[in-house]
Amino acid sequence: MGIYDRLEELGIQVPKIEPRFHFIPGVQVGDLLFISGQTPEIDGEMQYAGRVGADLDVETAKKAARLTALNCLGEMEVVLGSLERVQRIVRVIGYVRSAENFGEQPLVINGASELLTDIFGEAGQHARAALGTSELPFGAPVELEMIVQVREPDAYEI
Repeated sequence: MGIYDRLEELGIQVPKIEPRFHFIPGVQVGDLLFISGQTPEIDGEMQYAGRVGADLDVETAKKAARLTALNCLGEMEVVLGSLERVQRIVRVIGYVRSAENFGEQPLVINGASELLTDIFGEAGQHARAALGTSELPFGAPVELEMIVQVREPDAYEI
């Protein structure tokens, strides 16, 4: 089963991502793709905002992390042309805008990790960092960046 079949089976639509600032969605070096940071936005509008542990609970923040991971997939698609080129999710770096004394960042970033495993199976299992921070762009509760191993275009079938 291909990635797009799996996405359809899960009822997931990958958003179309267009950078709004002065950066590119990702940079490929060899067989690694470094994905730029994303936040939980839809069409440029923040869907979740605030500090986790004060303004948002862990379950809501997990939903924000899931949406953020979908936006990262949108970036991958822009750079690669097809998610079928994703060989493995290597690393996820997650930042959680945290209230004072909040220490459940790994639970929040699980929202992204669970989605990636649901979509890519074993190839979605990854190394990860889940970091607390005091601020993120435009009040976002979560930001993610990823490192992805890719295969050459002729190494897969569409």
